[in-house]
Amino acid sequence: MGQAKKLIRGGRIVNEDEQFVADIYIDGTHILKIAKEAVKPEVIFGDSDYETIDAHGFYVLPGVIDDQVHFRDPGLTYKGDIYTESKAAVAGGITSFMEMPNTIPNVLTQEILEDKYQHASKVSLANYSFYMGASNDNLNEVLKTDPEKVCGLKIFLGSSTGDMLVDNQESLEAFFSQVPMLIATHCEDEATIKANNSTYFEKYGTDAPAEVHPEIRSDEACYLSSSRAVALAKKHNTRLHVLHLSSAKEMALFDNDIPLEKKRVTAEVCIHHLWFSDEDYKRKGNFIKWNPAVKSNKDKEALRLAVNNNTIDVVATDHAPHTLEEKKRPYFNAPSGGPMVQHSLLAMLEMSKQGIFSLEKVVDKMCHHPAILFRVEKRGYIREGYYADLVLVDMDHSSEVSPDQVLYKCGWSPMEGVTFGSRIEKTFVNGQLVFNNGSFDETTKGMRLRFKRDK
Repeated sequence: MGQAKKLIRGGRIVNEDEQFVADIYIDGTHILKIAKEAVKPEVIFGDSDYETIDAHGFYVLPGVIDDQVHFRDPGLTYKGDIYTESKAAVAGGITSFMEMPNTIPNVLTQEILEDKYQHASKVSLANYSFYMGASNDNLNEVLKTDPEKVCGLKIFLGSSTGDMLVDNQESLEAFFSQVPMLIATHCEDEATIKANNSTYFEKYGTDAPAEVHPEIRSDEACYLSSSRAVALAKKHNTRLHVLHLSSAKEMALFDNDIPLEKKRVTAEVCIHHLWFSDEDYKRKGNFIKWNPAVKSNKDKEALRLAVNNNTIDVVATDHAPHTLEEKKRPYFNAPSGGPMVQHSLLAMLEMSKQGIFSLEKVVDKMCHHPAILFRVEKRGYIREGYYADLVLVDMDHSSEVSPDQVLYKCGWSPMEGVTFGSRIEKTFVNGQLVFNNGSFDETTKGMRLRFKRDK
């Protein structure tokens, strides 16, 4: 397993809107050759000292790039940490992640940001990047960020877990007009949510059911905030990426008639908004309480359509673990968020089996498009010269989500009870077989993502 030279033989590759059977030769961390016809390894490597992985019967996908996770490290590590959650991620076929700044302390200085990178280099099994965080008064710190080494700037235009709401219009204008890198936003209108919250608390008191969540964090609250962010981006020609869209109404804000490479404003949806609807609150309660809220079946169907017609560019997780004890609290006291990285690719593959998305669309939205959108260097594709971030999937072997199978530190999954029709068999990170049918090789760690951006 530790050999630098590997041959993944006979897998069915899904890449760049094609499916074909080929051998993949890996030399160290990179893909050396993709051969549709059999070639002797000594011709490729110059010798026969290689390790062969039999991929016949498996689908081979590029490693998933998840552009939005909360791994709770530092400061909230009783919920999750970079080691535990990256381990769950690679078991789910995610080879690279981009993590949010609302940890403790909030990532509002270059020193705190760099501390996270240093820690990840020692413990993360997946490749990693961390967003710089914004506050109402840290513009000067933000402008010190190197766009080639950091995925982007995160701005909370609605409050969620943590205290990072940016609600000063002058500060927002400054960020959108001066920051040269991608800005990612959480969009929910704070005034609307506060008014709705008061209304429902007055009606139910502490006995409110989880079903009120999409009424409090409504489609109107989302649209008001998203539309303001898009207007700011268009005013200043900002590179804007709106995260975890949840409503049909918001889809009118985004374009689907221009190539992703040319878009200045892009859109993301998360697995839970594609999988669940408000009909599931009775069964799942706070375990599907996210910000923004899971909304109606009509919204879910509109989001699925938007993925297919390229109004939505990226599918991610917003992985955000909380303990069972926290999620079992009464609605108003239960935090929003849930773990998803171990099961996001499986969920998308299941929707592919159901005919909702093509397998090529799954790879586009989870692998290719994050790489294009963030300008990730040499990842997101199965190409010669690219890093060997690869996932082998058994599309004919079912896998059930049960508590004893969950790898998240919090110990639960909103997908418990689901039987997926696929299984993640192997995950390679930088050419290393990190996950192999339930076992892990932790001898090497992931790499810091690099971004090839215009100066």
